[in-house]
Amino acid sequence: QVQLVESGGGLVQEGGSLRLSCAASGIAFKINTMAWYRQAPGKQRELVARIFSHGTTEYGDSVKGRFTISRENAKNTVYLQMNSLKPEDTAVYYCNSKSPLRAEYWGQGTQVIVSS
Repeated sequence: QVQLVESGGGLVQEGGSLRLSCAASGIAFKINTMAWYRQAPGKQRELVARIFSHGTTEYGDSVKGRFTISRENAKNTVYLQMNSLKPEDTAVYYCNSKSPLRAEYWGQGTQVIVSS
């Protein structure tokens, strides 16, 4: 059974920081591409950051220079360090896993609220 369990969301003031974690089970974590997406009310889900199995990373334009994605294969966990948070970062953040055979899984989401 595949599980992606996010944690670390919450309420933070503008300019603050949060670190999201996503603990995975039931997947071949080391070979999967892991990603964070977010969805704000009334908006489409968008890619925040992605990390490939070999460590290469990609970021959405709106978070470049502020967010950092990383992975710890020994713990089957992917992280999202979010700094210099802005009110427009307010959204539900979802963990995503995609295998080389394109099997895709989602976590249940964690809410991030940035107050101005």
